[in-house]
Amino acid sequence: MSVVIRHAEPADIEAIKAIYDQPTVFANTLQLPYQPLASWQRLFNAGAGFYNLVAEDEDKVVGQLGLQVCQNPRRRHVAEIGMGVLEEHQGQGVGSALLRAALEMADNWLNIRRVELTVYSSNEVAVALYERFGFEVEAELADFAFQYGNYVSALAMARINSGVA
Repeated sequence: MSVVIRHAEPADIEAIKAIYDQPTVFANTLQLPYQPLASWQRLFNAGAGFYNLVAEDEDKVVGQLGLQVCQNPRRRHVAEIGMGVLEEHQGQGVGSALLRAALEMADNWLNIRRVELTVYSSNEVAVALYERFGFEVEAELADFAFQYGNYVSALAMARINSGVA
């Protein structure tokens, strides 16, 4: 598999929606099932500081990552990320490629010192991915979200780039 990372285009909306329509994807995010296409169109009107990346494999969008730079003047050194990968492409390096590209942009072009994310405690694969990229658990958030009829905990994780002044 040769994954290409690029900025998302409006023509990608249906492919991005298809990613988050999959049960293992929406279950591990704060997305709800059965979202209309119009809700995904907001990604292209997200405002200042939002970077929308997609991963392509053989011209098919197989993953998406959003990087939101905080707009509060006292937190402009901080960005938050969230991502999803098509079920049949999970475990094949798509998430790593998206995360690598987002962190390279944050570190080298956006002057971001701190990248934050929230991940369900039970999502061990995602937690391991984030740890490989230098993210550390800062807190456990009890009863963070409702998933499959139960409250689940999440981890607040962050990566600090000490090389950014």
